[in-house]
Amino acid sequence: MHIKSAEFITSAVTKNQYPKADFPEIAFAGRSNVGKSSLINRLVNRKKLVKTSSTPGKTRLINFFLINGSFCFVDLPGYGYAKVPAAERKKWRPMVETYLTTRRLLSGVVLLLDIRRIPGKMESDLLYFLSKHGIPVIFAFTKCDKFSKNKQAVQARAIRTALSIPEREGICFSAKTGQGVDALWERINMLIQAGRDRSGEDSA
Repeated sequence: MHIKSAEFITSAVTKNQYPKADFPEIAFAGRSNVGKSSLINRLVNRKKLVKTSSTPGKTRLINFFLINGSFCFVDLPGYGYAKVPAAERKKWRPMVETYLTTRRLLSGVVLLLDIRRIPGKMESDLLYFLSKHGIPVIFAFTKCDKFSKNKQAVQARAIRTALSIPEREGICFSAKTGQGVDALWERINMLIQAGRDRSGEDSA
């Protein structure tokens, strides 16, 4: 994917704050500190489009970015970080679920999973929620530069088993080395095109 432009549009909490643009959207979800900001920056070949932080739980709004003037990336707040005040964590779930279930422009979700960790109930619950609402999912196993290729394969298999996802699902990704960038773009482009096709059918 040749990136000609990538720009921040807006942050939102409620539906009336979502951007009005009529572009397909790809959302990015995952635990706090899973590497969402780094992954998005690497995909669009920008160092600071999405602000990265060593402090987990930093993203607390839904952030929209326009890519190539033709589709949007949507950075969702990370989940599972205990040091964020409980009252604030409770606000995140309905905020994110409202976006996922009501946004007509949503073409799919990239679910980020740290390859070093076996996913638990939070990931299973999110995957069930996405499946229940018919939202397409791409699995990205992040921070793969921490492991050898053999160890990546072993760990990826364990993650697939934990989440009961098909053997060929899941892209090993490293924001540091660029591993998996092309493969992830290929899957994202497929979802974007499918989203455009659905929009055409809806407007017909």
